Amino acid sequence: MNLLAFDTSTEVLAVALHAHGRVWTRSEPGGARSSAALLPAVHALLAEAGVALQALDPIAFGRGPGAFTGLRTSCAVAQGLAFGLGRPVIPVDSLLIVADDARAQSGAADVGVVVDARMDEAYAGRWRHDGTRWQVLQPPALYTLPALAEAWRDAPPCVAGNGLAAFGDLLGLPPGVQRVPDEHDRPAALLRLALAAAAAGEGVDAADALPLYLRDKVALTTAEREARR
Repeated sequence: MNLLAFDTSTEVLAVALHAHGRVWTRSEPGGARSSAALLPAVHALLAEAGVALQALDPIAFGRGPGAFTGLRTSCAVAQGLAFGLGRPVIPVDSLLIVADDARAQSGAADVGVVVDARMDEAYAGRWRHDGTRWQVLQPPALYTLPALAEAWRDAPPCVAGNGLAAFGDLLGLPPGVQRVPDEHDRPAALLRLALAAAAAGEGVDAADALPLYLRDKVALTTAEREARR
């Protein structure tokens, strides 16, 4: 299987390729650069591997939650390539990428993920790995910090994501919780999830590949910022 996967939901642009039994990965600054940088990064990785676009099978993308522009970029590129090649698309939860990376680092099988969503809110979810696949315990959702503390009264044994550094003690996590604040290899985690989904036959038609938006509002008004102060 020749599988291309990419994610632009965070400040890291992650691209990965599995082809001819080998793996190639690429990671570079993303964020606002992603809309211009994603396709060149894809073509550079394919050239490095000596794989033509026409040789690809499924195309996987990080569907979110995450940065609004990044999600649109990733989905649009995945759809464009898939339509042109007549291939299926595999949407991958962007928070689950963090959980899989945390499992690779720590060995934890029950992982909660908390990511800074700005405006004193967090994207969070929780998964458990059964030795073969991840099972959803709490699907990705947008939380205020008090609401997340309530949802995690029974705290996950391992918590990962940049929300650990962003929110610290405001998360209300007990001392015994294992913390994995930094990702080690996002492209590799993305590729593992994409390959597992492809093996399970989870590809969808390109027309059905949609970003996962958990909020419509992307900024506070001046009055709302003043009120929070």
